[in-house]
Amino acid sequence: MLGILRQKVGAGSSSATILGQSMQRIRPTTSALRAFSSSAKEMTVRDALNSALDEEMSADPKVFLMGEEVGEYQGAYKISKGLLDKYGPDRVLDTPITEAGFTGIGVGAAYYGLKPVVEFMTFNFSMQAIDHIINSAAKSNYMSAGQINVPIVFRGPNGAAAGVGAQHSQCYAAWYAAVPGLKVLTPYSSEDARGLLKAAIRDPDPVVFLENELLYGESFPVSAEVLDSSFCLPIGKAKIEKEGKDVTITAFSKMVGYALQAAEILAKEGISAEVINLRSIRPLDRNTINASVRKTNRLVTVEEGFPQHGVGAEICTSVVEDSFGYLDAPVERIAGADVPMPYAANLERLAVPQVEDIVRAAKRACYRSASLAASA
Repeated sequence: MLGILRQKVGAGSSSATILGQSMQRIRPTTSALRAFSSSAKEMTVRDALNSALDEEMSADPKVFLMGEEVGEYQGAYKISKGLLDKYGPDRVLDTPITEAGFTGIGVGAAYYGLKPVVEFMTFNFSMQAIDHIINSAAKSNYMSAGQINVPIVFRGPNGAAAGVGAQHSQCYAAWYAAVPGLKVLTPYSSEDARGLLKAAIRDPDPVVFLENELLYGESFPVSAEVLDSSFCLPIGKAKIEKEGKDVTITAFSKMVGYALQAAEILAKEGISAEVINLRSIRPLDRNTINASVRKTNRLVTVEEGFPQHGVGAEICTSVVEDSFGYLDAPVERIAGADVPMPYAANLERLAVPQVEDIVRAAKRACYRSASLAASA
């Protein structure tokens, strides 16, 4: 800032029935923009996702859910609890353990005008289906000159959980956000979960919906507005969770909670942090981020994923391109360690950002502590 201030197609419900009958043959026999207003109740993220699915399936017969154990077992994390009993096996489809197979079926159903919600038991398993997600779902609208819409949602837990090792702990936000044709959403709170999932299901384009396993059981206050069946959040709009004037902290998913905890600690030391819940990774709300940085003149980005080519790197680039003259300190990036996730609990904690990491970064940005270079 020193340089500037100081300067479509309609397929009937019969289509869903036909799809359901086809899936019966391969189904396994055994299921292996507003801050919170005064809220009358709390809701877990799990219940928020479940209620959003329920309401959208009730409102639109073209919406259906498919994935491993989403029906009889009611979901690996119970997100689809009660939906099989309510909507039947034609609209809540238990699939075999073949992500490439059922994801391809889902994309084909979307081509035909249905609105599939494809659940991955973990987004790490979406690697088995990435060709369908990127080469089929993401590109078809462009390659057809806008004649083909692909209204499909790919959802499930993303990022680190606890003790699940390198192959089940990756964050795919930056992976999928690099792909034109996809929208990538990352809910934090119950309000996010309800509003963004509804928006994703109603959207005419493919949406990657990245949840967090460790947030499913977390409760958040919800207003009457959020509980209304018409509630929906805009895609591509971030939310300022906490206003501040000294440093901007951007985060998404579970890291929003860490950023808010860090902001409380910083406040006790006289540092006023503004916390931005990104909500949408693609499209990214560059306007809100840059407006905040132009106010605070400092930026800390936080994410669980790998640092190289990450979400934070894209945010840094946006700020350098649009608001470089407003910066009073180098941008600080907090990310996961640049290694596969360790299995040992003590090493796992070191590989994932912690609240104290965010506090230290914000202090460095505000020149309240020695820099890493000075202390080396």
